Amino acid sequence: MSIRPGTSTTLPTDPGPLSPGAHLERMRSAAPLVQCITNHVVTNVTANVLLAQGASPAMVDIPVEAGVFARIASGLLINLGTPTSEQRDAAREAAVAASAAGTPWVLDPVAIGALPVRTELAHELVALRPSVIRGNPSEILALAGAGAGGRGVDSVAGTDDALDAARMLARTHGSVVAVSGAVDLVTDGDRIARLANGTELLTLITGGGCALGATIAAYLSVAHDGDLFEATVAAVTNYTVAAEVAADATRGAGPGSFAVAFIDALHALDAATVADRAVRS
Repeated sequence: MSIRPGTSTTLPTDPGPLSPGAHLERMRSAAPLVQCITNHVVTNVTANVLLAQGASPAMVDIPVEAGVFARIASGLLINLGTPTSEQRDAAREAAVAASAAGTPWVLDPVAIGALPVRTELAHELVALRPSVIRGNPSEILALAGAGAGGRGVDSVAGTDDALDAARMLARTHGSVVAVSGAVDLVTDGDRIARLANGTELLTLITGGGCALGATIAAYLSVAHDGDLFEATVAAVTNYTVAAEVAADATRGAGPGSFAVAFIDALHALDAATVADRAVRS
């Protein structure tokens, strides 16, 4: 495993078993630098989520700079939530640079399907073989050409509805595919993990899914033995376990209280809590 320039090179000498908790400790020790080309609605949320987990966010999303930065970042997120002309150019540039430099990167094809600009861009970017594709079931179906998308950022399909599409995308593009839903699904085309943690409150705050994409990018940078599938499983597991902890801490309150508690839960999360709560099949 290599650490991208600009990050700490101190990692535990023995990462232990490939558990989500072990990945959490590795990620925090590395303090990865995560470049986020993401939608304007969620930049602050995404940055705070990364900082709470021990990663370092960098919102470098303009042409000329984006490609340069992608070569030195630990990981990259490209999220198509608000694809302005300048940001589209930055996304193309960064994806090409990341692929050339070996920087792991995540494609989040937000709301593709019925909306033509982002749909065309998503198909262009997926051909560059992202390390991970993360989306809701409707977005994954649309990217695979098997559906017309959902209602904006809301899915109208379940995760198992998108399983065949996710496996096809993984095998075609050499990517891990993470499908978010009531039960999250992660596949590399062969292996499949269903992860049953989380809370509906994540769907009631801005950036719940978008910040997960950035979290996955952070974990990819410290994937043990280059296993991006297990790194993605760990990222999703730890993120959704923290959401459960926050939901328990604010039981009876609303999404505003949850949003604050979620940042705190991500910051305080430890391997023992993850081991106690994680549900995987």
